[in-house]
Amino acid sequence: MLKDSQDAFGHAVHDYFEEGLQMRRPFETIEREDGFVDTDRLDGYFREFREWLPAERHAMRFARGRVLDIGSGAGRHALYLQGRGLDVLAVDNSPLALEVCRRRGVRNTALRSISGLDSSLGIFDTVLMLGQNFGLLQSHEGARRLLRRLARITSDRGRIITDTNDIYATTLPEHLAYQRMNIDRGRMAGQVRIRVRYKKYTTPWFDYLQVSKVEMEEILGPTDWSVERFLDSGPVYVAILKKRPKL
Repeated sequence: MLKDSQDAFGHAVHDYFEEGLQMRRPFETIEREDGFVDTDRLDGYFREFREWLPAERHAMRFARGRVLDIGSGAGRHALYLQGRGLDVLAVDNSPLALEVCRRRGVRNTALRSISGLDSSLGIFDTVLMLGQNFGLLQSHEGARRLLRRLARITSDRGRIITDTNDIYATTLPEHLAYQRMNIDRGRMAGQVRIRVRYKKYTTPWFDYLQVSKVEMEEILGPTDWSVERFLDSGPVYVAILKKRPKL
């Protein structure tokens, strides 16, 4: 799990939860390994359902049964589904983010990284990986390995609701150059290596995977999962994945 000095995201959402609109600098910093730096506003982690992207709102219709919310952040998805009467377990590797979840009313939480998910958590009917959390699968082979893990902790009617950014929908030279560098290194074009910074807190470097629809379907090929449908909201799209029937 993240040490306090590494919990940049947790400290950011905790400060926003405490300070809200009074917060002086309401964003976190995303640093890529090639030196590219971007910022992400923190208010997005606290948006009400009516403020979500249309595809994200539509995706909530596909949640059913017991739900595992991976990378739950400040808990907006867990809170919405919990309000609909579903049994939701919010998991994150950020202790402070989970504290925010609990203080906002999320009833069930667990401090876990995605690689630490196992049968001790029980069996789930729906897995949420929203907030572009398909990226947590990290790499081509990492995605297949973790999708196999998710198959073991989901029911026969298991479903994954996830989203990602189609990294090819850009014309920015710095992004295109980074994609070429990745390909030259034998990595997927959208396998970015980043870290999150906030005030004096910095996460370790980690891989984060962004893929096109074609690439997602190719990754799913030999796994227990297939695409049921795609829901679009511009370059960011939602994928509803269903578990293949056992032969």
